[in-house]
Formats: sequence, C-alpha cells, structure tokens
Amino acid sequence: MPYIQFLGAAGVVTGSKHLIHTGDDAGNGGLQVLVDCGLFQGQKEWRERNWQDLPVPARNIGAVILTHAHLDHCGWIPRLVKEGFTGPIFATPATIELCGILLPDSGHLQEEDASFHNKHRTSKHDPALPLYTAQEATDCLRFFQPVEVGSDKQVGAGLSFRFFRAAHILGSAMAQISLTGNGAAKTLVFTGDIGRVRDTTVAPGKVVHSGPAEPGSPDVLVMESTYGNREHPETDPRPQLAQLVRQAVQRGGSVIVPAFAVERTQKFIFLLKEMMEAGEMPRVPVHVDSPMAIQAVEIFLKHAEEFSDDTRSMIAKYGSPLKWPGFYFDCTPQDSKKINDQRFPCIIVSSSGMVTGGRIQHHLIHRLPDPRNLVIFIGFQAPGTRGAQLKAGAKTIRMFGQEIPVRAQIAALEQFSDHADTRELLSWLKTFPKAPSTTYLVHGEPAAATELQQAISGAMHWNVQVAQWMQKVEV
Repeated sequence: MPYIQFLGAAGVVTGSKHLIHTGDDAGNGGLQVLVDCGLFQGQKEWRERNWQDLPVPARNIGAVILTHAHLDHCGWIPRLVKEGFTGPIFATPATIELCGILLPDSGHLQEEDASFHNKHRTSKHDPALPLYTAQEATDCLRFFQPVEVGSDKQVGAGLSFRFFRAAHILGSAMAQISLTGNGAAKTLVFTGDIGRVRDTTVAPGKVVHSGPAEPGSPDVLVMESTYGNREHPETDPRPQLAQLVRQAVQRGGSVIVPAFAVERTQKFIFLLKEMMEAGEMPRVPVHVDSPMAIQAVEIFLKHAEEFSDDTRSMIAKYGSPLKWPGFYFDCTPQDSKKINDQRFPCIIVSSSGMVTGGRIQHHLIHRLPDPRNLVIFIGFQAPGTRGAQLKAGAKTIRMFGQEIPVRAQIAALEQFSDHADTRELLSWLKTFPKAPSTTYLVHGEPAAATELQQAISGAMHWNVQVAQWMQKVEV
C-alpha cells in the first residue's frame, strides 16, 4: 500500500520534507519520491536533525518535487546529493533560478559558520564541518529540471504530477500528484506554502499574482499551517510604517529591516518607493544590502508573467527598481561596510529575515545599542531564532560570540506575511468540490496546527490530522 512519511515540517514550522513511497509499508518495491527537501532552522534540537540520516538511503530516492525556493523547503538538497542522490529535481523555472543563488549562498554560510567555530573553538566537533559547501551546492544544480505550471510530468511507473500556482513567492507552486496502480488511482495535493488572497488595503505591496489556484478534489491533502492560530491584521500597515520611519528619522536614527531575500525584500522596496513618491514618508537613502536579494530582483524582473497589476504599473511608471534614484543595491562587502560609516538616517533592508546569518547581523551589531535607531520585523520569526528573541523583547542578543545590548526601538508589522492565515485558508478550502478523505497539517508549530485542525473540522467537518515527525500514513 503506498504511503507518505513526514520527514520534516511535522510538529515544527521548518525542514519541509515528505516522502512518498509507492510500494508497501515495509518499503518493498515501488518508487520513492520526496516532496520538498528543506533545512531545519531555529532551535538547536531542530538544526541537529540536518545531520541525521534519512530513514531511506539517498541513492534510493528516485526524484524530488520542489514547491518553492525558500531554504526550509529546498535547503537540504545539497546534502541529499552529497549523500548519494542522483535523480531529477523538478521545479518551476523561476524556482530553479532562485535556487541557483539561494543554495550556493547557504553553502557559503555553512562554511563561514564552521570556520568561525574552528577559529574560536566553540564547537564540540574538532574540526567543525559545514553541512555542505558552496561548491557542493553549486554542483547539485545540475540535477534540476524545469516543469511549467499546469503541464503533466511522469516521474516513474504509477506516479505523475503537475504544478499549480501557490501565490506564495516567485515560482511557488503546489504539487498535485497522481498515483496509479493495481487498478486504483489516488490524487494527492502538497501545498508547500500557501500565499495570501490579494487585498491591496490590508496586504499592500504584493509583487506577484495573488491567491492560490483551486486544486479540485484530492483524495489526500498535505497542507501548511504556519498561521493556523493567527489572523493577519486587517488594518493598512502604511500609516504605522510611515509614522515609525518618520519618528526614527526625526531623532537622527536609521531603520534596519531584516527581510527574506526572496519576495519580502522586493515587496518592501516597492512599497517604500510608492510611499515616498506619494509623500507619505520622508525620502531617505534606501540600501538593499543583500547580494542574494539583488540577484532575486534581477530574476524577478525576468518573470513578468508572475507580476501583480500593481507591480506592472509601478515598473511602467518608474522603471526597474535597480535604477530608482535614492535606492542603493550594495553588492560587495566594501559597499556594505560603507553603510556603517554613514552618520545620517537611512533605511537598510538586509537578510537574513530571521537574523540567523548574513549581513543583517553586522548592521544590528552597529545599531542595536543606539536608542535612536529602529528595527522593523516584517516577517515570521521562527522560535529559537535571533529575530524571535528580539521581537520578544530581549535586552541583549548574542552575535559572533558577543552579547550586544538592545537599546534600539523594536517594532513588527504583521501584514507583510506571504502565508495565508486561518480565515484565508478556510476560504480557499471552501473552493474544493468535495472534502479529501484525509487532510494532514504540516509546517506549523503544534499550537498553530492544532487550532487550524479544530477550525477546519468545526467549519467544514473534514477529517483533519496533525502530522507527526517520522509518521507513516497510508494513502
């Protein structure tokens, strides 16, 4: 009997990794396919899972179907290849282009972390080793194969799939998987991350098309639950953002915005441009200090088929954001260091979005001790990350072996999330012609998954289960 085994993003909001086995529960015969292959991030106990072997040898996995390019969904692919995987990795063309910058960068950060631990003797391993290197990440890209949204792809005997739009980030897609054999057929849908329904008032600045596509009537639904116990504010964030920036500038401070390099950075700079042109906030220099985000902007501009109407009109009116006056895209380490020499207010948008690595750490080391400055979080902060600690009111934060005092103002705007919330998820589920036999909730903290389970069961009377790590379920 075919089964799914949840190897990640079960009980946690990271490490998405779901194994489909078309053979029996003992692992006999059939094809093995991974849907997503993500890094565990956040708390140490989760990150340690990145070093554990999968329950099946990597060489025995026939293919990977990748929903999108965020590292918690794709960041373990180089390790999978390192351990012997040689099959195809299917993804949309835009996702493949984004992985081409995200994965080598992830490998580079892994090497930097290992080098730091070896230099300062802060690891129990001697020597500390990277999970994979930048070169290993680059090498794995040869296994990627593009699949257009809406086209059918045969993976192997008895398993085919098609992508349909998830509206989460550039290139993101849900995977609709068809299993056939022994005279029976089953349809499975893996959502990956589900984007928000478009609303320019309460979710402004969305740069890609809005609203997830409708998948029909799957027999089994595997669905994210990141915002399963929260609803996004319905207030327009622009007045609050304008006030926060204006106050920081008036006291001579700068604004530091930790932002994911893909989608969130593009969304935020489009919004800043719109608000500055409308006179809603002061014109100050805007620095995008993330080589990966800059490359992501370049990739984004190549995929006009994914633009929202607002994005099309903004580019038609003002041209490429890479050429906007007053917006600086800082590619080199020297460019980044020059920002810290400035003594006048500016806005710095830098990654990583959860302050788990990247150039944002250096900007925070310089600016967190100064009460004139402002840090604005515009994205989800996973438990255990520095971003979550700062958002929760930490008085000090540890970076590069130092305890950095936190005196800067800390603020958070929740309207920028690219994840659908409970209300939006229920609206999407109501488009299904009939209920799946079972819905499994993944990619959420236990409280979020449990509350979403109750919400769906209560509103729609579906059979909803919260997936457990390493659990096998027959399909």
